[in-house]
Amino acid sequence: MNYNLDEKVILITGASGGIGFACAKMLYEKGAKLVLTDLSIENLKNQVKESNFDSTRILLLELNVTNTEQSKQVVEKTVAHFGKLDIVFANAGIAASPLSTVFKMPETEFERVVEVDLLGVYRTIKAALPEIVKNKGQILITASAYSFFNGVFNAPYAVSKAGIEMLGRALRAELAYTGATATVLYPGWVNTKIAQVVFGESETATQLAKIVLPNYLLNPIEPEIVAKAVVKGLQNRSSRIFSPKKWGFLWSIQSTLAKIGDVQLGENKKIRDLLQKSDEA
Repeated sequence: MNYNLDEKVILITGASGGIGFACAKMLYEKGAKLVLTDLSIENLKNQVKESNFDSTRILLLELNVTNTEQSKQVVEKTVAHFGKLDIVFANAGIAASPLSTVFKMPETEFERVVEVDLLGVYRTIKAALPEIVKNKGQILITASAYSFFNGVFNAPYAVSKAGIEMLGRALRAELAYTGATATVLYPGWVNTKIAQVVFGESETATQLAKIVLPNYLLNPIEPEIVAKAVVKGLQNRSSRIFSPKKWGFLWSIQSTLAKIGDVQLGENKKIRDLLQKSDEA
């Protein structure tokens, strides 16, 4: 199925981030009209200016995805400005800071991540659903390889990503009769602020990644590679988008992978020592 992105109105949350803005640029090149949102639009203003976007095709709005009323208002402003909403890209997300085990992480930090990464995605989608259904549009959710990979040392992020993966899958089935569709995006390691924690900012997280993952999965890709996959996935109304594609193979064997990974993480002495050291620090 070829879904033409020209003239489609697309709402993106977390739009100033690496994946969010890379997708915005490529969707703009396909002729889309964009509603770009983030906690602050100051960075977005500069990014839009540097990209020479036509201002008539861009609407910048502040949005805290944890705020239900603000999510509804953004959708209302989108429709008032462009007349419709065709695609909602629920992309906003955060990771715990600093990363730690569930044992050591403060409750407030765990809940903060889940509030943004799981409930924030739900609130974004819930507000947009009437328009998406009306226009037989699309929902795109940024999950993660963490949706099916053990979330050791990053549990609230992994819990949220696993949750929104199921949300996307459920929505695709529920919306089938309406003509609207839902797609789950599974980025691997991407060269963004969130991934930088695993590539040097957190010594424990970096060592864990090196122990658990093969070398060919440890190299982060650029956001533009994800954006290309997103454009293709939306054009095809794909149920799932993997970027890089090799993560798709791991997803396909996730049940076996989960069992092997959980055993390894629970029994590997190097990993146990790292986590114990982190908890005792």
